Amino acid sequence: MSSHREAPEISKDPVADSTDLYAFVSPDAHGTVTLIANYIPLQSPAGGPNFYEFGDDVLYEIHIDNDGDGRADVTYQFRFSTHLRNHETFLYNTGPITSLTSPNWNRFQTYTLTRVEAGGRTTVLGKDLLCPPCNIGPLSTPDYPALAHAAVHQLGGRRKVFAGQRAEGFYVDLGSIFDLGNLRPFQSLQVFAKQQGFSNAPGVNATKELNVHSLALQVPIDELTRGCWNGKDVNDPRAVIGVWTSASRRAARVIEPGRGKDSESGPFVQVSRLGNPLFNEVLVPMARKDEWNALPPADDKKFASYVAKPELAGLLPVLYPGVFPHLAALDKSGKPRADLLAILLTGIPKGVIGGFQNFTGTTEADMLRLNVAIPPAAHPNILGLLGNDLAGFPNGRRVFDDVVTVELRAIAGVTYPLIDKTFVPDAAAGLVTDGLTDTAPGNPYLKAFPFLGVPYDGYHHPAS
Repeated sequence: MSSHREAPEISKDPVADSTDLYAFVSPDAHGTVTLIANYIPLQSPAGGPNFYEFGDDVLYEIHIDNDGDGRADVTYQFRFSTHLRNHETFLYNTGPITSLTSPNWNRFQTYTLTRVEAGGRTTVLGKDLLCPPCNIGPLSTPDYPALAHAAVHQLGGRRKVFAGQRAEGFYVDLGSIFDLGNLRPFQSLQVFAKQQGFSNAPGVNATKELNVHSLALQVPIDELTRGCWNGKDVNDPRAVIGVWTSASRRAARVIEPGRGKDSESGPFVQVSRLGNPLFNEVLVPMARKDEWNALPPADDKKFASYVAKPELAGLLPVLYPGVFPHLAALDKSGKPRADLLAILLTGIPKGVIGGFQNFTGTTEADMLRLNVAIPPAAHPNILGLLGNDLAGFPNGRRVFDDVVTVELRAIAGVTYPLIDKTFVPDAAAGLVTDGLTDTAPGNPYLKAFPFLGVPYDGYHHPAS
């Protein structure tokens, strides 16, 4: 998964588990960037009586690095508070919820959004902002789109914010990939699947009709860039920002005996973070995943060796004998994967791809890198840069980008000619995929903020 349950410790703490991060120039609001950080993975829509919610005890943050040092220059902080209207009912709602202030909605959340700059300046952008409820069903939330729309808060200065449940936008054949690296569209060639006589088959979306909780923010470009830059020169270093999200908890927690409560104290300590999709999931070894979650991107040089020689690149030729001979030779040569180091840890310098760069400097740091001078694509391609769409992943990430296929093909060698033009990728490298091109039938994405679609409700959700 992109970052769902990707490390041993955070898998036990879903409220603080960052699942996906998106950053893109807004197609619905000229001159702005949309940032989306998702949390609380794999939500079954039928979640009663205790429906999913953000943690009051978690500090959620979206960070922006605009000078290439892997440290935050601008941070947006989200802090939540949970409220009960009726202390004598076990119900989430006691009747239809027809507005965000409905007396029928018993347990609701508000939040404060704060902008923090590296120099110490702090600005509260919004306070007591209402979240929407979870999408329960046609009787409890009869007009859910209206509730969600009411929870899009205008903050002035072309800023918007939304915090609440959304349809899962990430798609992946999780069940097959983690079954010894099997890819259903090519499983007749996979060594273990071939032994059992498996035929090729379409991918199966493991996240189909599940929900997440999203922090979505739309802000003017010049509030994110160095020196408030807002030009059109793609090659200007100020055009590129690095983005990551994190969740932190207090250092100490004390469980109060016999009360069913606990108290927390001390400074906030980071327990989760996410920049590029699948980085900690696939590249960082199991023994160091929790360590990675605790560190800032500025320290990612410690993990660069796993990018330079990714384990999966060595496994593909073993799992698919004879299919990746060129990749096998490259892996055997011991040459570092400078293409992956650039894509994931420094950005791609100008001159490598015509009309494009998202280079942030020599500091190796896992961040989504977005060149804000590249406008939204008129005809987006879900393969992003691999599909000749400069506005797509790994130039930031849009909600519909097929990051699994892009990263599989990059690891398989498709991007290695960017740094060695003599290398010829295996024919299979440009075809490898988990066989999915969308999150679910009917496409739940929206064309405007907050972009991720209406969450699935529990009443209509099929039994698993």
